[in-house]
Amino acid sequence: MITQTRPRDGLEEAAERAFRLRWPAVAGAVALLLLIGTLSVLQGAGGLAPSGVVRAIVGALPGIEVEQTLTPQQEGLLWQIRVPRTVLAALVGASLALAGAGYQGVFRNPLADPYLLGVSAGAGLGAVLALGFGLDLSWGPIGALPAAAFLGALLAVTGSVLVARCSFRTPATLLLGGIAMAALFSATQTYALQRLDQTRAREVLSWLFGRLATHGWHPVSLLLPYVIVAGVILLLHARHLDVLRLGDDEARALGLHPARSRLVVVTAATLVTAAAVSVSGLIGFVGLVTPHIVRLVVGQSYRMLLPLSALVGAAFLALADIGARTLAAPAELPVGVITAFVGAPFFCFILWRGRGDR
Repeated sequence: MITQTRPRDGLEEAAERAFRLRWPAVAGAVALLLLIGTLSVLQGAGGLAPSGVVRAIVGALPGIEVEQTLTPQQEGLLWQIRVPRTVLAALVGASLALAGAGYQGVFRNPLADPYLLGVSAGAGLGAVLALGFGLDLSWGPIGALPAAAFLGALLAVTGSVLVARCSFRTPATLLLGGIAMAALFSATQTYALQRLDQTRAREVLSWLFGRLATHGWHPVSLLLPYVIVAGVILLLHARHLDVLRLGDDEARALGLHPARSRLVVVTAATLVTAAAVSVSGLIGFVGLVTPHIVRLVVGQSYRMLLPLSALVGAAFLALADIGARTLAAPAELPVGVITAFVGAPFFCFILWRGRGDR
C-alpha cells in the first residue's frame, strides 16, 4: 500500500528556513571572537613578543609541545593578567548580551536591555555601600564588593516584581515596576555618594563606570557558573520566546504558559546580569547593541538570536576593552565609557530609523 504525504507548501518551508540555526553565521561569530580575543591577549604593556605569546598559547593546548621563548615572569603576566582579563571580558559581554536578548524577547521590544529592571541601580547602590561605607556582606570565596553588588541587584529586581504585584500577564507591568525601582535606587545611590569624601567617591565612581582589571582567575571562576546555568536556561526557552512574540493569547492557544515562561527568562537574565555586574561594574549598552545587530543580520528567531548574541557580545566587549587600554595609553579608560560611546549613538540611530517597533 502506497501512502501519500502532503507536500509542504512554500510558507512552511520558508518558516523552517527562518528558524533554522545558521551554522555559517555561528562559525563567523566564533572566528570573530577568536580573532579579537587573540588581539586582546597580544595588547598591553609588558614587552611580550607576539611570537612568544602565540607559542605559549599553542603550547598550552593538550598534546602540543612548542619551544617556549617567554621568561617565567612574562608567562606569569600572560596567564595571570592578560588571558584572565580577555576571558573575563568575553564572559561579561556574553552575559549581558544573553540577558539583553532575553529581556527583549520577554518585553517584545528590541530596545530593552539588562538594566531594565533596576539591576544597575541596585548593584551601584551595593557598590557604594561596600566601597564607601565598608559594608561587608562577603561569604565564602565571594568578596565584599561582588557580594554587595550582587545582593543589591537582586534586591532591585525583587522590588520590581513586588511593585508589579508579581503580575507577568503583560510586559508593561514589570517594566513600570523596574522604572520605579531604578529611580528609587538611583536616588539613594546619589545621596550616599554625597556623604563620601572625595577619595572614596572617586573610587566608587571608577567602579560604577565599569572595569575589567583582574589579577588571576578568581573573577572568572565566580562568573562562569552563572553564565553556564543562565545560558542553558535561556537557550532552552528560545522556542518559548519565539512563541511569545506572537502575543500571550496566541501563546496560550499553542499550549504555552506565558507567565511561567516569562518569569523563568526574567529570573535567568537577571541572575546572569547581577553576576556580571558584581565582577565588572556597570557596563551599559552591550545588551542593547549586540542583540539588535544580530537581529538585523540573521532575523528574529531567538533560536539563532540567543547563541549568536552571546558570541558577538563576547567579541564586542573584548574589542571595547582593547580600546579602553589603548586610546588613552599609558592611562586606562573605564570600559563602560567605551561601550557608552558606541552604544549611545547606536541607540539614537535605532530611534531615528524607527526600528524599535515590531
